[in-house]
Amino acid sequence: MEMTYFPAFAALGTASGGFATFLTTWVVRRRQDRLRRVRETISHRQQLYKSFIEESSRLYADALVSDKSEISKLVDMYALIGRMKIVSTDEVIVAAENAGRLIIATYLSPNRTFVDLPDLISEMDPLHDFSDACRRELRMVRWR
Repeated sequence: MEMTYFPAFAALGTASGGFATFLTTWVVRRRQDRLRRVRETISHRQQLYKSFIEESSRLYADALVSDKSEISKLVDMYALIGRMKIVSTDEVIVAAENAGRLIIATYLSPNRTFVDLPDLISEMDPLHDFSDACRRELRMVRWR
């Protein structure tokens, strides 16, 4: 073997080492960016779902004791549902719309009193299906 090949082999080894370093850095950075996007997506959806739960709970409590509903009270809830239609799964959207329909039906039903509480226990979690759908969706986003 001639001595002139040794520098060429050394250069080839250096180049492949540099390429491996570049490739490793690129893969690590890409994974970090993906994890950051997943965290941001989850955080955004959690905030959206939290706002919907707070608004819907307030409206449901009002609907139980009041039959005077104004459409303007429902606007924020339906605006949140509209935002969910952009980022959420169909299961979450259907559950949110069902919760909205339940709130409207509650406004249309007779007012409830504290004495009615034992009968209300089974109805006291109108957002149960919504919460379950959100939990499944967030778990799916995390593992995608």
